[in-house]
Amino acid sequence: MSVQVVSAAAASKVPEVELKDLSPSEAEAQLGLSTAAVSAMAPPAGGVDPETPAPAAERPPAPGPGSGPAAALSPAAGKVPQASAMKRSDPHHQHQRHRDGGEALVSPDGTVTEAPRTVKKQIQFADQKQEFNKRPTKIGRRSLSRSISQSSTDSYSSAASYTDSSDDETSPRDKQQKNSKGSSDFCVKNIKQAEFGRREIEIAEQEMPALMALRKRAQGEKPLAGAKIVGCTHITAQTAVLMETLGALGAQCRWAACNIYSTLNEVAAALAESGFPVFAWKGESEDDFWWCIDRCVNVEGWQPNMILDDGGDLTHWIYKKYPNMFKKIKGIVEESVTGVHRLYQLSKAGKLCVPAMNVNDSVTKQKFDNLYCCRESILDGLKRTTDMMFGGKQVVVCGYGEVGKGCCAALKAMGSIVYVTEIDPICALQACMDGFRLVKLNEVIRQVDIVITCTGNKNVVTREHLDRMKNSCIVCNMGHSNTEIDVASLRTPELTWERVRSQVDHVIWPDGKRIVLLAEGRLLNLSCSTVPTFVLSITATTQALALIELYNAPEGRYKQDVYLLPKKMDEYVASLHLPTFDAHLTELTDEQAKYLGLNKNGPFKPNYYRY
Repeated sequence: MSVQVVSAAAASKVPEVELKDLSPSEAEAQLGLSTAAVSAMAPPAGGVDPETPAPAAERPPAPGPGSGPAAALSPAAGKVPQASAMKRSDPHHQHQRHRDGGEALVSPDGTVTEAPRTVKKQIQFADQKQEFNKRPTKIGRRSLSRSISQSSTDSYSSAASYTDSSDDETSPRDKQQKNSKGSSDFCVKNIKQAEFGRREIEIAEQEMPALMALRKRAQGEKPLAGAKIVGCTHITAQTAVLMETLGALGAQCRWAACNIYSTLNEVAAALAESGFPVFAWKGESEDDFWWCIDRCVNVEGWQPNMILDDGGDLTHWIYKKYPNMFKKIKGIVEESVTGVHRLYQLSKAGKLCVPAMNVNDSVTKQKFDNLYCCRESILDGLKRTTDMMFGGKQVVVCGYGEVGKGCCAALKAMGSIVYVTEIDPICALQACMDGFRLVKLNEVIRQVDIVITCTGNKNVVTREHLDRMKNSCIVCNMGHSNTEIDVASLRTPELTWERVRSQVDHVIWPDGKRIVLLAEGRLLNLSCSTVPTFVLSITATTQALALIELYNAPEGRYKQDVYLLPKKMDEYVASLHLPTFDAHLTELTDEQAKYLGLNKNGPFKPNYYRY
């Protein structure tokens, strides 16, 4: 890279540097790619394409008679050593001050040579300056949820996406894109990222043994042949493996994202390239979010007959806009606390007109995804966004369900002082027995360093709580919905929003106090980091089996109500993951099975057993 020396005045005219979200090392940490792979994907320093010739001013000088290895070895080359070389190698050289202020080197024969003078000027890299000057100034669509300051409305690319700056300025809705097969039935950030997304999907497949086993077992039969599934979930590499498994089982799929920040752009591109109609990108506005869902549902000549939802937004949209579609829909599969709560409300009001499967409360979802996934990903999300140290920090976790249990266990293991708030006396007693102090949020809000919500409720952290927090308190949400923290109350003229990095905002009070708000109150782990693939394999397999069960169930088996997945299926999902650990189950003898009153092949626990 060439170095250009500029004066301070000239340097002040250089455009401000827009920092990238991720360095190659951070991309390596998120994607699990090698350093060499990340380096190969990223542009060379300065943003210059390796296949593009460098400008004439930046090219190295052409080899001449006095350059190159041969010249260095020739006798002529050794006659006049450089002053700096003489200074280093010959102890007899003396230093003198040149009359105009420069440093002089005096050789033993009395020859005076002027040494290079240090120029105290700012240095600007020419390559980088050229790259910054190329940045477009056009402003694309901005998120409706970021409306206070310019710093909070800046668009940010996916934490794991390989994008250039021009991609970030244009809304995908304004682009005309086609995959290699000529299809344009999708809307993603950049279809050219498909190759990178395919690599991520291949990595995820290695940690999702049950879904891969389902694919092999379904090669002869297609239990989802004729199924037309419309889905609204987090679009990650793990979801991509689920979608491609559903396709292998015979289903047609159309997909949107359930969270505006959790989509991995390159994975969405890979799915679009392989023929899946996907409508999602990281950093959607609220308007984009509903537009994407509508594009999945409202398409000529295609009528969904199954719904796979995460949060209930897709189900809500169909009820609101296209209620007649439910005449052909066989069932709904829902995997979140928020979405299940909505389904039970519909059922109680007599408005649920199709059977629904509550995957969230199945054992394989609740006891594994909610607990173990959050136990590992809470630390990952906080560390990536804040670079904080957990030892000695005071943390309050709101809610001690499975998600709260996982978060508390991880933070306690790192040396944090953990408080818990809870409304359920049973969960509260569990928190006390696990060694956590049970408090009301008002009692500790002034002293804690981190506030984490895990309830699925609304207004758990109110503006009053936010006003009373200490300076630099970190506030985040591990529940599905973005209603747990009253972020809307912070969007007032007296407060200043300052974007620090992707998904990290400082909200500054008039007296200078600030809090650190992560992902604008949305789901921390999937918005700001990644989650363990193996745990998601358990959830995804449960979702696939629930879809198969509802789609193939004889008419009348399931009424217009909300059901749990049969325990036999929970056990089957678990058994598919045991070979990964080289685990061997003990089998009951006939005598033992008779004594317990069980079938030798299960189910082994009654429905009321709570694990």
